[in-house]
Amino acid sequence: MKTALVCGAGGFIGHHLVRLLEASGYWVRGVDIKNPEFSETAADEFLLLDLRLPENCRRAVALAGDARFDEVYQLAADMGGMGFIHSAECEIMTNSALINIHMVNAASDAAVGRYLFASSACVYRDQEIGEEEISEDDAYPAMPDNEYGWEKLYAERMAFAHSRNRGLEVRVARFQNCYGPEGTWQGGREKAPAAICRKIALAEEGDVVEVWGDGSAIRVYTYVDDLCDGIHTLMQSDITEPTNIGSSELISVDELVETVADVAGKAIAVRHVDGPVGVKARYHSVARIESTGWRARFDLRRGIEVTYPWIAQQAKSRRASERAR
Repeated sequence: MKTALVCGAGGFIGHHLVRLLEASGYWVRGVDIKNPEFSETAADEFLLLDLRLPENCRRAVALAGDARFDEVYQLAADMGGMGFIHSAECEIMTNSALINIHMVNAASDAAVGRYLFASSACVYRDQEIGEEEISEDDAYPAMPDNEYGWEKLYAERMAFAHSRNRGLEVRVARFQNCYGPEGTWQGGREKAPAAICRKIALAEEGDVVEVWGDGSAIRVYTYVDDLCDGIHTLMQSDITEPTNIGSSELISVDELVETVADVAGKAIAVRHVDGPVGVKARYHSVARIESTGWRARFDLRRGIEVTYPWIAQQAKSRRASERAR
């Protein structure tokens, strides 16, 4: 039986990744500063640890006797949607950097089998709408749009330094926007798909929904099951370079709103307002991960058909609870 450590297992993607690994026959330890928000963890063991502290990172990777983890998935980070990324730069740069520095050192010292670092498409520069697709190598010369991207780029380099100098076998996955059930859907840290689902779930027929920016920004939205499958595929592969994981379906923000409204069966008007939008476009090649045979199975509509009902039920329950107070 393979053993795996999932750091950030109380978060959205980490929680789903634990389920995938358990279903694949692994013994899994989950670690996070918090428990999963919406359902019990599937992990065989779950430790509540603040990974900003080096002693907690060492505890996370420790197994009894001479045993070592076969795989460590480092997903723990201080992160959220674009509103949070632009308003919490100092917290992101401090907290995530501490986690990544101490975790890669602890994993290297413990001589784990393989170490996967969860990076982000935020490492790339801004792109113009209609620009040609870029590859992983085009992250340099570096010019991320935000501090979250700069911290991710630094952490990538930390991981590869440990690979070159200390023999740690490293995989780096650059995530696109991820969505799905059991993700944060309110409070400021939610991603765009969850925010739009919430707004439309709470709207009545014919209501106006506010959307940041002019709606033209191009994104790739990846359903959580596809992303977790891609993470696991990359970990098993021989790919040692940074690797984009995401759908190849390009969607504008307005098209996202239209898709959610259609799935909800509501006629919704849109008001574009000022707000943090991020880059104009993302056109990133997924040829490297697809060379393994991996393909995204969910297009946006199919993913929203699963995600929207879950968020709508959460919003309905929250509204009923507030009215009952």
